Amino acid sequence: MKDKYIVHFISKTKKRMVKFIEGKLKNSELNDLIPTHGNVLTALYESKEKLTMKDIARIISKDKSTVTPLINKLVKLGYIEKQKSDVDGRVTYIQLTEKGNSVKPSYEQVSKEINATAFNGFSDTEKEELLRLLKKLNQNFKQ
Repeated sequence: MKDKYIVHFISKTKKRMVKFIEGKLKNSELNDLIPTHGNVLTALYESKEKLTMKDIARIISKDKSTVTPLINKLVKLGYIEKQKSDVDGRVTYIQLTEKGNSVKPSYEQVSKEINATAFNGFSDTEKEELLRLLKKLNQNFKQ
């Protein structure tokens, strides 16, 4: 088996996926977003409530230092807002704004199109196996 090409194809696929997602965002009302903003919005849409920065970082598997600029950009764009905790001033809550909630249908449509493209021709069994293998691969690189 030519396993030296596996990592190459994973990298190549990631680049193509990012370019594809950027194109879908550009052609929608979400053209001011980048693909990584979607992770934050998804976390907030799925939680249906405000989250802390720490919660978001955990949910999207990123360091808080990576999440902070994403949050700040989404605040600047008007999709989310920050709110300091009344109980603990060190805690900042993140919640969707009216704008953030209003674009949810467009966001879900773009996500649907991305998933339809990504899994075109895959059976449910193949998707489950792919996820299992990618998790295993990911675990190998956890330090």
